[in-house]
Amino acid sequence: MSQLWAMQRANGDWFALDDKGAFRVPVFQSSRDAAQARAFNVEMLVFHPVTVDETVLKDLGRANGSSPSHFWLVDQEAVNLKRGHRIDHAQLVILARGSGKGNGNG
Repeated sequence: MSQLWAMQRANGDWFALDDKGAFRVPVFQSSRDAAQARAFNVEMLVFHPVTVDETVLKDLGRANGSSPSHFWLVDQEAVNLKRGHRIDHAQLVILARGSGKGNGNG
């Protein structure tokens, strides 16, 4: 799996931004990027970076199905959470699992 990171609170809640009535869940390309964004965005201070693995993909998929939401792949080293690209859950799964299917990597 590729290393993607999302921000989660100790009680299991995911960090998301209100995006015109929907939720935008930021996803980071490294734990360093997530920690840097956290340091510059006070609303993230009670959240910590979590690797997006199969369990997280399932959890985020359930959260995605309950209300309008999407994911936001934050540009590398961006402390401004507005800099990034919108992706849906299916795209998140592809990115998290890596695009090299059948390449011998588990």
